[in-house]
Amino acid sequence: MARTDRPKTALLVVDVQKDVVAAAPNRDEVVGRIAGLVDRAREAGTPVVWVQHNDGGMPRGSDGWALVDELSPADGEPIVDKQFGDSFEATDLEDRLGEGGIGSLIVCGAQTDACIRSTLHGGLTRGYDMTLVSDGHTTEDMREWGSPIGVEDAIAYTNLYWSFTRTADARGQVVAADEVDFSAPGGVAQAPEGAEAAEDPER
Repeated sequence: MARTDRPKTALLVVDVQKDVVAAAPNRDEVVGRIAGLVDRAREAGTPVVWVQHNDGGMPRGSDGWALVDELSPADGEPIVDKQFGDSFEATDLEDRLGEGGIGSLIVCGAQTDACIRSTLHGGLTRGYDMTLVSDGHTTEDMREWGSPIGVEDAIAYTNLYWSFTRTADARGQVVAADEVDFSAPGGVAQAPEGAEAAEDPER
């Protein structure tokens, strides 16, 4: 584990807010998987940490800023308010994780090509092992704003490159929702097949 001083793992639920996921074509399926992960984490005693984005187009307290109706933080579960893509940037997320002895995160939520990617990199560079739930994140079609790929390709590409992402002190990995094991270190009972031998394709 990257942060040996923090042996615990948490489920990080990023920006599953009404306006953020409203245009996601697979919204209901992904939200359902996230709800299942939240239930399983609580049953296992794994901390659940929530992130909510706010900005000029989605101000705090507005209907679109609210979490989707299917998800609701339990009493005592931290809710981190953010204004940048990276959930660590200018927030109290690291303080919350430190208080809980958390050194690795299982990440799900939205949007794949924005706040999910930024948060994954933000955590990794701060020394956290970051596990992405391959079928637990989504986005809207960003081609209207210049993206060369649609939703399915954005999700597949992010899953692919994150499975190869490492630093000297931490690692990224990717698992499906039904492979998450909250009783195991880092939430993964064993590395996906071939993961130990996997290397960056550019190396």
